[in-house]
This record gives sequence, structure tokens and C-alpha cells, in this order.
Amino acid sequence: MSALDILGLSAGTLTTLSFMPQMLRILKRRSAEDLSYGALAFFISGISLWVWYGIALRSLPILLTNAVTLALNFSILVLKIAHDRGRALE
Repeated sequence: MSALDILGLSAGTLTTLSFMPQMLRILKRRSAEDLSYGALAFFISGISLWVWYGIALRSLPILLTNAVTLALNFSILVLKIAHDRGRALE
């Protein structure tokens, strides 16, 4: 693995980890009320394109870190939907 790959993996890891506090907050508060569906949709779309870009370039740092970010943000979206539906049933 090259120094450039390590740099890319490090940058992607830090970016991906930046979403962990949001995920933990949603789980702790059992609410994602302050998150926007539009923002999540745009972000997930953009990250999906980064994943395809990483595949096209055969770049492990781009592909791996964005795939993890995509999974994490998709999970946030699923939690938001679940919590919003639960709130609607109350």
C-alpha cells in the first residue's frame, strides 16, 4: 500500500467517523427530528456517486471509505424513517 493510499484511507476514515456522533445521538435520543430528508437524500446520492467513482478508478481508499459512509448514512435515514413513523403513531 502506498503512502498516497494511506493518506486517502486516513482522510476517508476521519470523514466517516464524523457521522458517528450523529448516529449515537439518534440512538440515545430515539429521535432524528432535526434531520432533513432532503439533505440526507442529496448526501446519500453524492456518496453513492463517490462509490461508483472509486469502483471506476479501482481506488480502494475512495471505494472503501465512501462505502462505509454510505452504509452509515443509509442507517441514519432508516432510523429517521422509523422514528418519524413511531412518532406519527403516538
